Amino acid sequence: MSKNIPRMDIRAAYDRFDSPVVAFDCGAYCAPHNPNGKPFCCDICHAVPSAYHQEWTYLKGNTDLWHPWRGDECVENPEDPAALTGETPVTMILLACLGPSSCQREYRSFSCRQFPFFPYITSDYGFLGLAYNWEFEDTCWVISHLNRVSGAYWREFVQFYDDFFSTWPHELDHYAARSEQMRDYFMAHKRSIPILHRNGDYCLLRPINERLRPVEPERLPQFGPYREIG
Repeated sequence: MSKNIPRMDIRAAYDRFDSPVVAFDCGAYCAPHNPNGKPFCCDICHAVPSAYHQEWTYLKGNTDLWHPWRGDECVENPEDPAALTGETPVTMILLACLGPSSCQREYRSFSCRQFPFFPYITSDYGFLGLAYNWEFEDTCWVISHLNRVSGAYWREFVQFYDDFFSTWPHELDHYAARSEQMRDYFMAHKRSIPILHRNGDYCLLRPINERLRPVEPERLPQFGPYREIG
């Protein structure tokens, strides 16, 4: 399969998708709520990063930051890697890093750069914009403060995935399935999906028919302990 996948210039792609999600260290807001004292997105006990095989080839040749995830990195709750590996697309590998105190930001994977978002793909396979990983609603500060997402990050995200899907169109399937899971979850909970639209607008999407309506970002819901943080 890998022989039929076009080569991507990973370093150039990283450089084009390098702006922080917000203009400050949002990890300082969530880490105090994590018993491990780390930002949730950088804590292997809460989030296991992944990388495409071409990424991994680049990363292991240029940095000692990463190693293949074994499942024992979270000492408090070790896991059998077989289950999560079985849910991982065949084009990707699960990784673990040295931890946030040893982060080398220039070697963050695509999965780190996009977090807490993923590209929302409509049922007719259109890339609509940014949706968030809803499993992190109660832990990720950014999800409760979407109005603070930087314009530079937003634009880079859209441009990156436009280029990404042009180079690797097969990856649309993965994100289309993820988007469908989100529609099912929000429909079951009778909620609309916040979307950071590719045109720069904040919208709410009805999961039953994917109709959009504009929304003021300050009116979007907040979750968990972040209801109290301005």
